[in-house]
Amino acid sequence: MKRELNGTVVIDASSEEEMYERLGIAHASDRGLQMLIMRILGKGRAAELLEGSDEMVEVDKFFRKLNWRNCKDELKKFDKRTIELFDCYNKGVNSVLSKKRPLECKLIGYFPEEWCTEDSVLLSRMTGFLTLAQSQGEMEMFLVQLIQKGISEEQLRELFPSILDGCDYELIKQVQFYTKIVPDEVKWLLDVSPMMASNNWAVSGSRTESGNPILCNDPHLETNRLPNIWYEVKCKVKSRYFLGFTMPGLPAMLVGRNNNLSWGATYTFMDATDFWIESCKDGKYLIDGQWNDFNKREEVIKRKKGDDVKITVYENDHGILDGDPFIEGKYFTMGWTGSNTGAKSVNTFVKLFHTDSVEEAQHLFKDVEVSFNWILADSKGNIGYQMSGLMPIRNNNWSGFYPIDGSVSDNSWKGFVNGQELPNIYNPKEGFFVTANQNLNEYGNVNPSNISMADFRAKRIQELLSKNNKASLEDMKAIQMDVCSKEAELLMKTFIPYLQNCENSKILKEWDFCYDLNSKGAYLFELILKKLYFEIFGAQNFGKESGAYLQENTGMFIGLYKNFSSIVLKDNSSWFKENKAIIIERIIKEVLKVKPVKWGDHNQIVFRNLFFNGKLPGFLGFDPGPYGLVGGRATVHQGQVFTSRGRTTSFTPSIRFITDHSSMRIETSFAGGASANRFSKFYKNRIKDWLKGNYDVLSADN
Repeated sequence: MKRELNGTVVIDASSEEEMYERLGIAHASDRGLQMLIMRILGKGRAAELLEGSDEMVEVDKFFRKLNWRNCKDELKKFDKRTIELFDCYNKGVNSVLSKKRPLECKLIGYFPEEWCTEDSVLLSRMTGFLTLAQSQGEMEMFLVQLIQKGISEEQLRELFPSILDGCDYELIKQVQFYTKIVPDEVKWLLDVSPMMASNNWAVSGSRTESGNPILCNDPHLETNRLPNIWYEVKCKVKSRYFLGFTMPGLPAMLVGRNNNLSWGATYTFMDATDFWIESCKDGKYLIDGQWNDFNKREEVIKRKKGDDVKITVYENDHGILDGDPFIEGKYFTMGWTGSNTGAKSVNTFVKLFHTDSVEEAQHLFKDVEVSFNWILADSKGNIGYQMSGLMPIRNNNWSGFYPIDGSVSDNSWKGFVNGQELPNIYNPKEGFFVTANQNLNEYGNVNPSNISMADFRAKRIQELLSKNNKASLEDMKAIQMDVCSKEAELLMKTFIPYLQNCENSKILKEWDFCYDLNSKGAYLFELILKKLYFEIFGAQNFGKESGAYLQENTGMFIGLYKNFSSIVLKDNSSWFKENKAIIIERIIKEVLKVKPVKWGDHNQIVFRNLFFNGKLPGFLGFDPGPYGLVGGRATVHQGQVFTSRGRTTSFTPSIRFITDHSSMRIETSFAGGASANRFSKFYKNRIKDWLKGNYDVLSADN
């Protein structure tokens, strides 16, 4: 394979068919193991092919219940051209896997079956749910936990304003059984995580140094894994180019640019996952006074060196039941709009190679079934924004954020919103448009998001862009690396009156709200906030054990930090069991006695190999690090490092991508390397430049 100096594969083909075949060869050569592990997990065969442990059985149960591997009906919706190109991709993948198995496959005695189009559809569903929709579902289950723990309605309405009207708290308390949306074992194994903290923006040529649009994107994922989930490529077919990023196993041009169009994505927080409360007995469920049979599916999980495990899955029109309907009671069913999708999305991505304008792309992205915020720019000088995704049409009185009574048919979905109604904008008057996971409902005719990330990052980017009428690529790089927190600036106004005459107080008073490697102010501020969160939402309300678990073993305080911080800023809140001033004063006194450390010495990550996951000695080089990481929870450059279910995870910019339409090139920064092979020089070669904010140039001109 031909490569750039940094390892990025260059595909120079005479036809699209050849391009897709070579993309398959590249994916299988550099990331074959990544593809195969994802397929094994998605098909529910981990206990059979990887190891027969109880943990692997739980992984298999999860995926067997969801049944994403069953996609033959979806293949019938593929365009003829899509089928042809996917066949070429599969041919390329199989030409590699048939000749050389990844070393790790040899270690476990696995001989891969041929790659087929169904496998790519399976991966698209896994990526859509496990990196996007599941985060919404987990927030909704957090609400359920709070209700069942006895948190008052007044407190819940403060924490989740405007989205709990119509919620039946007493009914939710009656649900007898529910499991985690995604079991811990699945999160441990999969190289995926929610894109909850991503940025993208486009700037019109009227505000740039070159006079042409600039587009920027930095998807934030769990980055402390190798290989990176993304795969960078440069493709050429005669005079047509694609420069950008794919994901192994998916023959799709996900973010990047062609000759005339660039596009980047962030997560929308569209609520595409809902829960219904089913009344069950004798294997049936109640709806409109009538008892109905569930659809019943038997699954057999094979197990290495162990007996087969049999499970029964119950489903109805709402989704998959979490419980045994033969034991009388109330249980949840979960539905996700992307469960039986894929064709429209892949048909769209195939067409992107030949799409030249923002308007054309907006029309195409309306058919993408997974929800993203797409930022767009073209060489004619246009910029735009389009939300994608299947938004369910719900009962008008239901926000979708809380579980609803499944025994009333009016509470069922009534189809999906037409993509024309979703938020979008074309050539905004400001000359730029920014998405950073904030609420963007105002740009459409419907309200896809009922909860979203805080708008601190979006406001910071908008602030920096509005000050600059001659923005350059270097200005964009500086914004992508910006570590100033508007959240910290706001909250410090509450904390400053309680500071005393001491060294730590001086550090905090002089702090510039930036999370750079040498900042001691960032460390002290985060310590205050952590203790404050624990005091208000842990010790005084959830209980010490629950509060500690949330803080030490989940990312809930990060995912919902806007909601929690809004409580902290209030003077009179039902969450305060004692005077707010007394709480803050006590905590700050404790923190002022702490010896501060630099943010980069505290906020560190180690990159873990996907397969061995820290099980090998460090000197072997599979797990590079630790590295200090700039940024925090509310900064443009995310630097979130936290523990989730017993392992260290992160939200950081997995890639940074910038393009100026004055030339046919992109500049990128990449957390990792092209290859999954520890012994390749392209395994980790780009990490240090990524940490420093250095960019490589990928150009069509050479």
